[in-house]
Amino acid sequence: MTFIEKTTDHRKLRRWEGNIEADYIYTSGLAGERFFTELRKNGRILATHCPRCDLTYLPPRMYCERCLAELRDWKEVPATGRVEAFTVARLDEEGHEAPEPQVWAFIKFPGIHGGFVHIVAAPEEKVKRGLEVRPRLKPQPLRTGEITDIEAFEPAEH
Repeated sequence: MTFIEKTTDHRKLRRWEGNIEADYIYTSGLAGERFFTELRKNGRILATHCPRCDLTYLPPRMYCERCLAELRDWKEVPATGRVEAFTVARLDEEGHEAPEPQVWAFIKFPGIHGGFVHIVAAPEEKVKRGLEVRPRLKPQPLRTGEITDIEAFEPAEH
């Protein structure tokens, strides 16, 4: 059987042992570059806005997913967001018991389409859907223009 022939019989499929090396580079693109530069330099979280659809996107993007218009308007995200959903991670990246549980949440901001998945710096018993949180940033000299410039989200003080 050649590569252009087709089969529906799984017993006729061929395979070979080996490894295929595959390196991936995923860039943040133009919108991501502006987002991370603003986060690093000024500690501001920015989103892009589509005036035609009246949608503001976070993470920012270059084109509106509804009308496909190029997005040129940038807006600062509100200072506080709300926990929309969360989970507690009790294992580390290798599957071992973590020294202490980490709370991860999907955080939405008022008037924003989308949001962030990030760590919430609060005891798991205090985290619930609707909890108002704000980002805690690294000090400016330590920021590198990455999402980890946001150390965590913490409960907002009233």
